[in-house]
Amino acid sequence: MTIRTMIAGFPRIGENRELKRWLESYWSNGMTFEELENMARELRKKHWLEQARRGIDLVSSNDFSYYDSMLDTIVMLNAVPARFRSIEDAAERYFAMARGNATAVAMEMTKWFNTNYHYIVPELDDDMEFQLKPEKIVSEYSEARRLGIRSKINIIGPITFLGLSRTTNGKDPFEYLDKVLPIYKELLMELQKLDDTLILQFDEPILVRNPTGRLLASARRAYEELPLVSRNIKIFVNTYFEHACEAVKELADTPLWGLGLDFVYGKRNLECLDYIKDKMLIAGIVDGRNIWVTDCDEALNTLNRISEKVPKEQIIVSTSCSLLHVPYSTRNEPESEIKPWMAFALEKVEEVAFLGRVFHGDTLSDKDKKILEEKRNILAARRESGRVTNRDVADRLKNNQARSRDGELEERIRIQKEKLGLPPLPTTTIGSFPQTPEIRRLRRDLRNKRITWDEYESGIKRYIDDCISFQDRIGLDVLVHGEPERNDMVEFFAQLLAGFHITRNGWVQSYGSRCVKPPVIYGDVSRPGPMTVKWISHAQSRTRKPVKGILTGPVTMVNWSFVRNDLSRAAIARQIALALADEIRDLQDAGIRIVQVDEAAFKEGYPLRKENIAEYERWAVESFNLAVSTAKKETQIHTHMCYSDFSDIIKTIEKMDAEVITIETAKSGNRLLRIFRDTDFRKDIGPGVYDVHSPRVPSIDEFKDQIRERLRVIDMSRMWINPDCGLKTRKWEEVKPALMNMVQATLEIRKDLEKQYARPPSRQS
Repeated sequence: MTIRTMIAGFPRIGENRELKRWLESYWSNGMTFEELENMARELRKKHWLEQARRGIDLVSSNDFSYYDSMLDTIVMLNAVPARFRSIEDAAERYFAMARGNATAVAMEMTKWFNTNYHYIVPELDDDMEFQLKPEKIVSEYSEARRLGIRSKINIIGPITFLGLSRTTNGKDPFEYLDKVLPIYKELLMELQKLDDTLILQFDEPILVRNPTGRLLASARRAYEELPLVSRNIKIFVNTYFEHACEAVKELADTPLWGLGLDFVYGKRNLECLDYIKDKMLIAGIVDGRNIWVTDCDEALNTLNRISEKVPKEQIIVSTSCSLLHVPYSTRNEPESEIKPWMAFALEKVEEVAFLGRVFHGDTLSDKDKKILEEKRNILAARRESGRVTNRDVADRLKNNQARSRDGELEERIRIQKEKLGLPPLPTTTIGSFPQTPEIRRLRRDLRNKRITWDEYESGIKRYIDDCISFQDRIGLDVLVHGEPERNDMVEFFAQLLAGFHITRNGWVQSYGSRCVKPPVIYGDVSRPGPMTVKWISHAQSRTRKPVKGILTGPVTMVNWSFVRNDLSRAAIARQIALALADEIRDLQDAGIRIVQVDEAAFKEGYPLRKENIAEYERWAVESFNLAVSTAKKETQIHTHMCYSDFSDIIKTIEKMDAEVITIETAKSGNRLLRIFRDTDFRKDIGPGVYDVHSPRVPSIDEFKDQIRERLRVIDMSRMWINPDCGLKTRKWEEVKPALMNMVQATLEIRKDLEKQYARPPSRQS
């Protein structure tokens, strides 16, 4: 079999988010796990056949997951934390690790490199009995084989698995290589029984992230040993998101069959082609992370440059990374000027097949000549469209260079505390409250023109009234309006800003059944009018307590959108920042005293290479500060960040013109907080004390323990009490008791602290 094309991986959730619906039905006891398995089997079949029919020589198996591939790898290695080992049912145990249950807290979840996909973080300890559990891999390969498809098997490699793990005993995760590597070898011995020849894709993206000497040595050891386990197994190491030049040099002399390199986001990979030698090169040439039609002339030019160093017959055309990060297909999108400019997963599969034919073919067929001409016309139409550029935006940017707020941080904090008069350990939430079926129906009815705008507005205001009333009743100190008008924290603003396009069905997986629909930034961004003032003002009119205005920050808007590829991310972020600055001015004029500018995706946008970090930090901080530059001294600015280890960016956060930062820490405890103490961080901090990603309701005592733990590293005068994140995905019956317990725990802690500080000093004898 001649292999000229493959893709790194395919989306799992289905063309119409079928997997999401099935999972949520299973979790709510609407179907059995056997029924879920049967449906998933049909979904995998559809995905494999879609790829094969479009001319992909080697499709993938084991790129499917019910929740996360890292979690699947944890199960494969039997690296199950002790708190879940007593759960006998395998499916119940699997989902408990991801989501938690009534007795066990879920495993930590964080971002997959600098994407918006999340993975479950492995927890390693000395008591763990690693043991091979290959059933999923074997089953899915066999499924494809019965369809007449000989797939490559996708597996997260041992170096990335260990590199992204954390240990509960403080050890370096690579100390467990001697325990993990034998399990991978055992896996290969098991897999060799499946076919006369197998190709395995070992995903090792950790190799692109400034690999240390120890990491490279571990990689060399692993891939000197693994390919020798079986003669009928061909292994290639796949890297993505950046260049992997150090790893290419280190692995050049190993018995690997091939190496996968990203030539879209890792241009420097062109510099290390001399080391490829006799190996197959899986050339990631079609962008797997963004949604624009490929410039086929540029892609073919890159392939031809590669072939000057690597023989053509050793080059396999592929995607830069898994297509997990893009939507399923544009065929479900309504006709528009922008639709032809976009390519989702199926269209990218077709692009890979096309580029493989053209690159490896002797002559261009009439069909392919026509395709190439169509691609060129699409690119030209996009360049020349009047919707892409806005002279007014360009002129305004020239007149608004780097700006920051009036007053020093300490002065602003003093003024705000006097004006707001909040108690110690003020309680609040991050912004969103449960998105009920009624609210979703209201938005859907408005979209489908079944109700008038006035009817919609009345329904939204009723929700806001109920939300404010509940928060007032339980004693929260700073309230939010609940965001019922927002289906998504980015899409809501994208709908109201010029330069954004909202897809109908452009869903991608974020984690488990959670899907997001990133907007598309195709042109210059501007604000036609106020976006949030009406709703926040209404909420503020219903209470004497301060209500936070909630905005999504410019860096997060960029990092959670499919951005245009003809303008720098820095320039796009500045355009968005100017729009947000106008919104903050309007909120202040309406009497709003606290504005939260969410930068949930600030950390995940960090470059994977150290040499690129300073430039990212420069424009990211400048964009945030430009956005809040219109805030007065007495206006308190909050920002929220999630899923982040702040140890390496604490100085950068200090430069952001916010007084309060709220962060996700409920699962990670003080591990992420010590840096704030050790660096004399000056802002107020709201460390999450409630894991909103789990359905369980913490008790009052659990909340008190969380608060006491946080007080060991954060001074009481600078600490806020809040959940980890927004409550949008939770149910009211979970949220109400959880927030009531959180507030009650805070009140009891305040009383304890009052007694402690009121106690007279002991007499010295």
